[in-house]
Amino acid sequence: MLLKTPRIALLAAMLAVAPLSLASGALADKRLPSPEERGQIERILRADGFTHWGEIAWVDGKWGVEAAVAADGRSFKLELDQIDFSIVRREARR
Repeated sequence: MLLKTPRIALLAAMLAVAPLSLASGALADKRLPSPEERGQIERILRADGFTHWGEIAWVDGKWGVEAAVAADGRSFKLELDQIDFSIVRREARR
């Protein structure tokens, strides 16, 4: 009986920690740009007519920009090229 109790306690501890490891793995995949990267990205956004934007982050293997607002007031979610930060995808927001 003593052997079963430590095993159950170990299993319970592993199950309790599992969601935390999944959450930290998801967060580890996201990072903000360095000051140099941010400067390059912002120059490209301005050159393409965007006046302001939300978060810029590396998520799921690509750069993304939230709530990028164009000169005409329309808002977009953007995906940027991994190398030169050019805009490769625009998704209109309402």
